Amino acid sequence: MPPSRTPRSVVTIGGMRLGVAVGVLVVLGWTYARSVQRGSSNPFDFFGYFTNQTAMWSALVFGATGILLIGNRAVPRWLTLARGVAVACLIVVGVVYNGFVPGTGSAPPWVSAVLHIALPLYAVLDWAVVRDRTPLPWRDLWLVLPYPIAWLLVVLVRGQTDGWVPYGFLLPSRGLAALVLTSLGLFVMLLTAGAAVWGATRLLPAERRADVDGSR
Repeated sequence: MPPSRTPRSVVTIGGMRLGVAVGVLVVLGWTYARSVQRGSSNPFDFFGYFTNQTAMWSALVFGATGILLIGNRAVPRWLTLARGVAVACLIVVGVVYNGFVPGTGSAPPWVSAVLHIALPLYAVLDWAVVRDRTPLPWRDLWLVLPYPIAWLLVVLVRGQTDGWVPYGFLLPSRGLAALVLTSLGLFVMLLTAGAAVWGATRLLPAERRADVDGSR
């Protein structure tokens, strides 16, 4: 039998994810090139920001799922888990920036709007509306923690050694107690966001392949 044709709706969704991924990577590349022109060429500083790191690997995850959908191929479970973690991290990015430190940073306002507002909103809406994901097991919720914990440890070490931190609330001068409380608050926020993402796969379960594809 000839291979089945990829439904137009699936191609559209996949194309949108791929387009968002390319757009985000272009924005990050342009912003880094701008920082180099302004005399700040250290990539460890630029990509030391949780926002920039999360945007970059989220774009890679969205792009990968987009390519699979365009090719009418199933998204593996590990990639769905990675997208769930990405969505949870982007929720934290949006909440922290817009709720606690709005308007900070040296990036142009439109770049901040893309990375701190548009991208998290897209990720949440795509996760909720496009139900091409199976329910995520609660036993895997811990997977939202390793990357942020590793990022935070690196930042705290850098703060104590070369003095660079990406955000003022992580400055060593705030004291150990304040840093511990801030870190715990961030992890609680992250677990809450992860629980919401995991829970959405049950409140809004994945549709049958036929429903998603529009085929019968």
